[in-house]
Amino acid sequence: MNAVRDTAHATGASGIHRLNPLTKLAFAVTVTVCAFAVVDYRWPLLLFGALLLPAAIGAGVSRRFLLLLATFWVPAAVVLFLIQGFFLPGAHDVIARLGPLELKREGVSFALQTALHILVLMSGFFLLLLTTHAGAFMSALSERKVSPSLVYIVSASLQIVPALNRRATRILHAQQARGQVIHGLRGRARALVPLMGPLILGAFTDVGERAAAMETRGFGATRRPTSLTEVPDSGAQRFLRAAMLLCAVAAVTVNVWGVLR
Repeated sequence: MNAVRDTAHATGASGIHRLNPLTKLAFAVTVTVCAFAVVDYRWPLLLFGALLLPAAIGAGVSRRFLLLLATFWVPAAVVLFLIQGFFLPGAHDVIARLGPLELKREGVSFALQTALHILVLMSGFFLLLLTTHAGAFMSALSERKVSPSLVYIVSASLQIVPALNRRATRILHAQQARGQVIHGLRGRARALVPLMGPLILGAFTDVGERAAAMETRGFGATRRPTSLTEVPDSGAQRFLRAAMLLCAVAAVTVNVWGVLR
């Protein structure tokens, strides 16, 4: 949860932080599409090692970047290897046995390929999250005439986990102040039930307050509001975004052409 909490305010002075959020979004989409377009486990590894990890290091967010991957990607990869390695339909080349279960080579190969695809997908969007303030991202979308409803959905998605984390921390502190023992695995398990009620009720309260605030500020009005924050952009970045999206389209085209042949 510390990794998620650290992403609530993505501030920094690196060149990647200063890029327009749409440029970083285009990069995340492009590397993801390119990774999925090539059926070779070495290709997503190359994208991760040559582009994504150096970008995280250059932005100064490598520790949080790797912590997020350890928190979200590693468990997903482990589950993927267990399920596909032992239970992939049609697999027959057994490489190991664990009691009645058989680990098959085709399942391991499929799990490796899929896990590396997911690694690139998560890495691209974690890099976007760690180097982009939510307000700047929303302003960039608004400047491109994106629907306010869509902007709100994206904004709420980016902010819901940090907001719930902050509320859960406050609730735990309040329970500890009242004598609730939370130390150790058993204490945390006992604290889970009294935590969920205030957390869920507080989330519903936030929804009502946010709806009232949006109505007061004229959300849904036909006139487009003036943005308080202007996100810098340049012709070079617009050209770079177009080039990256063309690379993504080319990767998909080559993949489809190979399948049809």
